[in-house]
Parts: sequence; structure tokens; C-alpha cells
Amino acid sequence: MRSRKAVTGETIVAEAPSTVDDATLNELPLTRRERIWGFWDYSVVNIGLAVATWAFLQGSAVAYYVGAKQAIATIAIGYGVAVFFVALAPCLPSAKYGVEQFIGLRSVFGNGGARVVMVFMSTLLAAAWSAVLAIMLGHGMVNALSHMFGWQLSNSTTALSIIAVGAVVVSWLILSRGPVSVERVCQVIAPLLILIIIAILVMVLRRDTWDHIASLAPLEPADDSHVSFMLAIEINIAGGFAWWPNMGNLARLTRTSRSAFWPNFLGIFGASVIAAVVGVFAALTLKLDDPTEWMIPLIGSTFGVLALFVVALANITAILSQGYASMVALRGGGGRLLRGVSWPALITVILGPAVVLVFFPQAVYDNYSQFLSWGALFLAPLCGVQIVDYFILRRRVLDVRQLYTDGAHSGYGYWRGVNICAFVSVGLGVVVYCLLLNPITYEPAGIFKYTTASVPSFLVAGFAHYVLTRLVVMPSGLGLYEGRSRDLQSAV
Repeated sequence: MRSRKAVTGETIVAEAPSTVDDATLNELPLTRRERIWGFWDYSVVNIGLAVATWAFLQGSAVAYYVGAKQAIATIAIGYGVAVFFVALAPCLPSAKYGVEQFIGLRSVFGNGGARVVMVFMSTLLAAAWSAVLAIMLGHGMVNALSHMFGWQLSNSTTALSIIAVGAVVVSWLILSRGPVSVERVCQVIAPLLILIIIAILVMVLRRDTWDHIASLAPLEPADDSHVSFMLAIEINIAGGFAWWPNMGNLARLTRTSRSAFWPNFLGIFGASVIAAVVGVFAALTLKLDDPTEWMIPLIGSTFGVLALFVVALANITAILSQGYASMVALRGGGGRLLRGVSWPALITVILGPAVVLVFFPQAVYDNYSQFLSWGALFLAPLCGVQIVDYFILRRRVLDVRQLYTDGAHSGYGYWRGVNICAFVSVGLGVVVYCLLLNPITYEPAGIFKYTTASVPSFLVAGFAHYVLTRLVVMPSGLGLYEGRSRDLQSAV
């Protein structure tokens, strides 16, 4: 197999991955030959990831604030906005250059600054989401086992936590085999999930007419119906932004930029919207906010139990996406300390905290809206800064060689490895978000019903980054903004 050359510091290092799967675990840019997903492959992966139980939980969260008709609008608007931004960044830069998404962020935040972003986004958020998914899986399995054998497990947090730990362990075993295993699991799960969604929708419509479903009141709406509508939109925007930590490293495995961009709308947007809308209908009809309690009443005992098992497997595919994206990020951006650590050991670093969190299921599971809000608090302004930097300031050109050059020698070194202006811009976006929507109490400000929180945060952060870069960074000659750097895409 031919060797690959990449620059780390000032030393040319030749590497020859023994397999394509080995290459995808390497932090170096992927060549076209090493990329494993085309349009339909990536679409199947996205559908399998999007239609996990969290999509149903998203629907039940929306049902708190709005009825069926408004829910359809808020889900389409919220996901449409956020998924579009996430499809732009980090998907397109990672797909164009084949770089791990947090290595690509060195061009924005600097070598050291990107590492700070990576540690926060990859470790904390991935562990939290993995815990949410594992707990949801535990709820489903507890309900299924209780129904099958007559066991009184529904109120047992111990049984739930043990099952959730088992889900994390299974995910660890699958991830140890690399990203190809993620695709293979999704190829099996995605069609089954689509059948379950169709079955739930059919049974809901058989149980109640559309006119009756449309007339059902929200579960716990705000006093102001306009505020309720905007809170529902905000939940869905936050749900769309929640994909940001995963999608770049998955898009890195696609063969073309088109294959990286459009499957987000077929998979992440389309599948999530449909599943969430079905979730709204089920929550409103049954007056239940836990998706794992819908299956048996709607589909019946036998098929309901089978559906719970399939949805449980779907949650594992979502944990796999979290784990894979985070592991590649740690391997690529963790520096020399993590460069020699084995892939299974890195997986333990990410999934280990999730094992702890699953023993506090109520604290994690019952605060879904706040959890989404804490993610969007940082992800919305971060995405705004990245889009402005890559598409407007750099005009989609990165210097791959400088991305892999460490320290003061890198053109993306900024001030001792940190782009202070980029962090200030994100900070301004965070402040705007908190002023519009309290992420702890989930209480909106008066102007929120006209603006949402995530969109102004995104816009303010992006605008601030543009202004600060023009006024401070570029006059200082930092960041390789002046003129077009060498486009080394042809070299990789």
C-alpha cells in the first residue's frame, strides 16, 4: 500500500494504514480512496441516527407547548434552520479536506483554542448524550420486560441503570471495530425504524381522527400562546444544533461535498421531522411524555415489545455516532499525550462518564428541554463563528499543511495558540442567549417571542467574529486571512 505524507510540525511523516478502516481512525486528512460513504450510504447512516428514541422524545417535548398543527410547523422550522447551518459547518470543510472537524477548527480558534473547544464539546456533550440515550433504552427495556414476564420493574431505577450500563458496554464493543461497524448497524436499524414510525402513525390515526388530534390541547402550554409557539421552535432549533459535534467527523468519511451536504436534509432533517411529528401525535393522544410507554398501548403487546427492542437498538446506533465522532476528535486534537493511546482506551474516556450518569436517570431524563438549551447555548454561537470564518472571511480555503503544524510555527497560531477574538465572539453569543432564555429555569424574556434565543445568538456571534477579525486579527497579520493560502486539497 502506498504511503501517505502529512506535515506534523516541521517533520514529514509517512504513514500507511493497513486498511481503510484504520485510516478513518487516523487524524491525518483522508484521501478520496479512504472515504467509505457515498450519497445513499451517508443518508442511511443519518436516518439511522436521527430516528432514535430521542426523536420521539423531541416530539413529546414539543407537545408540552403546542398542539398538532402548530407542532408540525415548529418542528419543520426549527430543524430546518439548525440542520441547514450544521450542514454548512462543520460538514463541508471536513468533507472538502478530509480533516477531522476539530482539527479544522484550528483555523478559527487556534491550535490551543481548538483543543479547548474539542474537550468541552467532544467529552462533556458526548458523555451526556450517551447517558440520555442509554437511560431511554433502559426505560424501554424495563417496560418490555415488565410486560413480557410480569415483573415489577417499572419503578426500579436499579434495573434501569443496569440495562443502561449494558447498552454503553455494547456500544463500546461495536465502536472498537471502527466506523464501518456504525454503517452496518444503521443499515439494519434504519428500515426497521421507518416501519415502526409508520406503524405508530397508522395506529394513532386509527385510534383518533385527524380532526380530534388537531383539536387536542398541549400538555403544559405557557400562558401566552405565542410564547409557547416560539419555545417549541427553540426546542427544535436546539435539537438541530445538537448534531454539530457529530456531523463533521461523519461527513469526513463521504466521497464528495454533495454527499456530505444533502443527506443531512434527507436523514437528519427529514427523518427527525417525521419521527418528532409522530411523537407529538402519540404524546397528545395518550397524554404520556415518555416515548417508551407508547409502543404497547398503540401497537399491541407482541409488536409493541418488538418495537421497544428495535428502538433500543436504534439508541445504540446514536451512541455509536457520539462515540466515533468524539474519539476521532480526541485522537486528532488531543496532542502527543493522546496520540499513543489505543482506540478502545479512548472510547473508555468518552463512555466512562456516561456509565456514572445512568445511575441518576431522573436528573438526566426529566430535564430534556434544559439539556438541549445548555447545548444550544454554546453550539449556536460556535456554529455562527465557524460559518462566517470559513465561508465569508476565508472563502472556503484552508491551508491543510498549517492545520497540522503545531505551536508558533503554524499560520493558525494566533496569540500563543489561541484566537482570543473568536472566543470573545462566542462569549457574546452566549450572553445574548442567556438574556433571551434562561438555560436553567427555561424562562424566556419578553422579546423572546419575536426572536427565539438560538438565532440571535448565532447572528451576534457571527457578526462579532467578522468585525473583530477585520479590525484586530487581520491587521495583526494573524490567521492567514490575507489573500488565499495554498489549497492543498489536491495533495490529499
